[in-house]
Amino acid sequence: MTVTGPQGFRAAGVAAGIKASGALDFTLVVNDGPLDVAAGVFTRNVIKAAPVLWSQEVLKQQRLKAVVLNSGGANAATGPGGFQDTHATAEKVADVLQAGAIEVAVCSTGLIGERLPMDAVLSGVDTAFKALDASAEASLNAATGVMTTDTKPKQAFAKHESGWSVGGFAKGAGMLAPNLATMLSVLTTDAVVAKETLDRALRAATHVTFDRLDVDGGTSTNDTVLVLASGASGVEPSEAELTELLTKVSLDLVLQLRADSEGATKDVNLTVQGAESEADAIAVARTIAEDNLVKTALFGSDPNWGRIAMALGRVPARIDPETVSITINGVTLFAQGMPASDRSEADLTARDIEIVVDLGVGTEAATIYTTDLSHGYVEENSAYSS
Repeated sequence: MTVTGPQGFRAAGVAAGIKASGALDFTLVVNDGPLDVAAGVFTRNVIKAAPVLWSQEVLKQQRLKAVVLNSGGANAATGPGGFQDTHATAEKVADVLQAGAIEVAVCSTGLIGERLPMDAVLSGVDTAFKALDASAEASLNAATGVMTTDTKPKQAFAKHESGWSVGGFAKGAGMLAPNLATMLSVLTTDAVVAKETLDRALRAATHVTFDRLDVDGGTSTNDTVLVLASGASGVEPSEAELTELLTKVSLDLVLQLRADSEGATKDVNLTVQGAESEADAIAVARTIAEDNLVKTALFGSDPNWGRIAMALGRVPARIDPETVSITINGVTLFAQGMPASDRSEADLTARDIEIVVDLGVGTEAATIYTTDLSHGYVEENSAYSS
């Protein structure tokens, strides 16, 4: 069990008929309490989907009874009508749960620019409500119901030795360069926690996990991470303990998302260290991770460190060419402004790749989790809307 692993939660994933294929496309997660504390982080994309705008508003009170999610349509760039659809969805969930719409967050994922089939959505609420359960099967169905181009559901769970736990699921395979959040993810915990503590812990966890995943540089219109706390364990962890377990579960999900990202044949950990600031380290790592020349070299298992040098050299950060070093899979190929080893000494034929760039001007570091750029990615995204 994952999202229903922590005490106090039920979930369901059903086929509401949003997807023409008949696949699972509708998910409901319910917090049965006794607490209903919640926190969320969302996309920084200016073009925000209607469910993001709705959920940002309801999260101002930091309380949630439920989250409802659909795949098969993003409900983004759909105008006032799209926002009304989101509101109607929340109202319907509130009705079956005998709660208030302001206690229901809404998430959507899929093609941008089309309204949702609301008859299917509203009937899906009834179907999902009847299927709510705390079983492992319910967790799996919930994680499956949010999939778009994902090939498998992503779930994670961790339990603290004192008895409380964190679980959750995530979806995403393309348009992955989250900014404060990720594609769609729902995390749950049965810890006893105050609103402000949960918010800080979530932001700290996402800052070093979801926000460090960068497959293609695309920050989605729908990116959302939500965490719900039921308090059902009766245990109140410290903020540091909560942050640590949230981070562990979040990183587990991030690595699953990367492994299943569209067309990926390489899993790349790209670390920049020796930076003057964390912001510089992130900026340099993200620029290298998003560079198409670097990514295609990785796809070809070509240790072309010159492309990495080119990419990092165009970042507006403190960079001294004489102190930079580039190491790939343990072999330092560039240092002190010149080649340090023959590039053939770095073997990139395996799936896992470690790139370390040391700027040599400070003490800060950051890691970006990325992939290569393959034929499969291009083919899949060239026909996404058709």
